[in-house]
Amino acid sequence: MSMLGGKVVVIVGGAGLLGRRFCMASAAEGARVVVADRSLEAAEAVVRDIVAHGHHAEAAPVDITDTASVDALIASVQQRHGRIDSVVVSAYPRNPQYGRRLEQVTYADFCENLGLHLGGYFLVAQRFGLHFQQQGGSGAGGSIVLLGSIYGSMAPRFEVYEGTPMTMPVEYAAIKGGIVQLVRYLAQWFKPAGVRVNCLSPGGILDKQPDSFLAAYKAHTAGTGMLSPDDISGALLFLLSDAGRHVTGQNLIVDDGFSL
Repeated sequence: MSMLGGKVVVIVGGAGLLGRRFCMASAAEGARVVVADRSLEAAEAVVRDIVAHGHHAEAAPVDITDTASVDALIASVQQRHGRIDSVVVSAYPRNPQYGRRLEQVTYADFCENLGLHLGGYFLVAQRFGLHFQQQGGSGAGGSIVLLGSIYGSMAPRFEVYEGTPMTMPVEYAAIKGGIVQLVRYLAQWFKPAGVRVNCLSPGGILDKQPDSFLAAYKAHTAGTGMLSPDDISGALLFLLSDAGRHVTGQNLIVDDGFSL
């Protein structure tokens, strides 16, 4: 029996590193997946891959920093399917200066990156939450899952970046910490309407990082170290499925023990 059979699941940022695997996993469990991304071309490529595996998916454009764009996405999915069961926000918007060391970050760049990322997550959650509130129905109001991070709940381990050009951006810590608290706020606000809001916080995800970093990171885990997108997908499916129907306002961490 499939976990998401017949559910309409919108995955925003669905063409990204995690997003594309979330789309594939949801479709494989019977969901009617809407791959929403700023790049329609990239979203369509994900859809072709999903369809080639015998599952259902469709592409849609969205800019999470534009209210009209988010509202248009909601309206188009609602019109095609008659309802929306869940939205997952896995987008990663940032400006060209993002990722610099603390002493190099300007006030303007800090504020812009928080606005793009945390502000965009707020906008999608707000607009979909209000839609779910009005939608109601036997399946309650719907489910919202925002992608967080272990660095929204713990201080950075700067030592794992030593000897590499990498760092843990200060904007990222503020954004992901904000997402965790935003989830609690929205879960409480929408609770009377039966709308569930949760945060999924992964640890590090493999993406061609230097070997020295991978080894230093792994030393803080239970032995696996950096995870693959597939390692995170099961937790998402739980939050979207009826198995998680009583879970709301929570931050589910999947990190092989790194944050302990």
